[in-house]
Amino acid sequence: MVLVAAIELILCWLAWAWPYAFRAPHYQKRPSIVATVSTVIGLALECAGIVVACVFRLPHAHPPGIARILGSMALGPVGAVLAWTAVKHLGRQFRFRAGLYEDHELVRSGPYAVVRHPIYASILAMLLSTLLLLTPWRWIVVSLALFVAGTEIRVHVEDNLLASRFGRDFEDYRRQVRAYVPFVR
Repeated sequence: MVLVAAIELILCWLAWAWPYAFRAPHYQKRPSIVATVSTVIGLALECAGIVVACVFRLPHAHPPGIARILGSMALGPVGAVLAWTAVKHLGRQFRFRAGLYEDHELVRSGPYAVVRHPIYASILAMLLSTLLLLTPWRWIVVSLALFVAGTEIRVHVEDNLLASRFGRDFEDYRRQVRAYVPFVR
């Protein structure tokens, strides 16, 4: 069962990466404002969390229990589907670094109706899937702490940019829709 879950995890990571690599619009030549430094710091912390999850793996003598395997197998597809739908609904608003185009629109459809930052939710689902299958509990805490710190930085920056552009509309949206974990303020 662990082998099947590991194969699924690899396939889910590939499916998760696909829309960012091949479907998202890259190198758009539209005027924009960008928040670079804080975005890079947040991304570095998120990546560090993912690296911890992958480097500090369970020893072969201690395979994960059935609950962890099933949890991993459930979260991986959720992460991949969120990635695909988020990129689709974000459309021309997609960008790797936090920023706004001059003609930026506030997207509220699809997964953006459930969470304001479904791309971060998709990464979190993939990370949790990886942690459950591969990582000992003591490193799960470290990995999640790094990831959440980086994501909180990025969410704060992006929310401030959106609030500066969309004012009351964004504040209403922020009150109604959670950041990246549904049902958690």
